[in-house]
Amino acid sequence: MWDAIVGWEGWSGIGAVGGWTVTVCLLLVGLAGCFIPVIPGHLFILIASIFHYFAFRPDSGVEWWTFVVLVALLAASQAFEFISGAAGSRWFGGTKWGAAGAMVGGIVGMFFMPFGLILGPLLGAYAFEALFAKQETAPAVVSGVGSAVGTLASLVVKLIVGLAMIAWFFFDVFFVG
Repeated sequence: MWDAIVGWEGWSGIGAVGGWTVTVCLLLVGLAGCFIPVIPGHLFILIASIFHYFAFRPDSGVEWWTFVVLVALLAASQAFEFISGAAGSRWFGGTKWGAAGAMVGGIVGMFFMPFGLILGPLLGAYAFEALFAKQETAPAVVSGVGSAVGTLASLVVKLIVGLAMIAWFFFDVFFVG
């Protein structure tokens, strides 16, 4: 159907080297996005596999179940990233208010990259603990530190999932497909 719509005939104009260059560049941007919060790293890795599929079809080596696995890994990582600050706050003994503050702080912190990613949940958990849960300074600070630890854990998980996605892609292309 794609061929009929746009007259697509693959990358015959730039060849396999050009197609692989674009694929690898997208994968590298995706890997960088695991470190740089502004770049949706896992999404770029998924886009790289989709690009590779269409650029080299029917011999791309990418099977349909690879897309299922990559989307599942992307969704799991995003869910973990979203709740990690709140979970860290609760794990360190914070109240529900501290967890809510970590989530709000994480959202606000996204607008103040790169330091806002760590300081947002920390300050949000502290502020909500102090203002709404009426916690003393020490428990509020512990809750804030817990949210920062949770956020740092999510960065590690993002990197591990990003590397797993890239490894899965190459495994499928070279060993399965």
